[in-house]
Amino acid sequence: MYIMANKRNGTIYVGSTSDLPARAYQHRTGMIEGFTKDNGCTLLVWYEAHEDLDGARLRERQMKKWKRAWKIELIERDNPQWKDLYGTLFG
Repeated sequence: MYIMANKRNGTIYVGSTSDLPARAYQHRTGMIEGFTKDNGCTLLVWYEAHEDLDGARLRERQMKKWKRAWKIELIERDNPQWKDLYGTLFG
């Protein structure tokens, strides 16, 4: 479960994957056609782990229905500066 953004308080994208480092890399490099590439969402600004992909997909569907303000509040609770968290996946 993750959120990509193009800048602080900018365009955000909610997604889920079984391989976050690979998926975030695909978004960062524009390898995936679609919303994130079209809107420059290259910053990994929030993520959470789930026991299984079904749980992550359920959470993704729930969060996609959330108001934008709720998503921003979630990001800023854990990452108030909207720093790119991609490097934290490897260390």
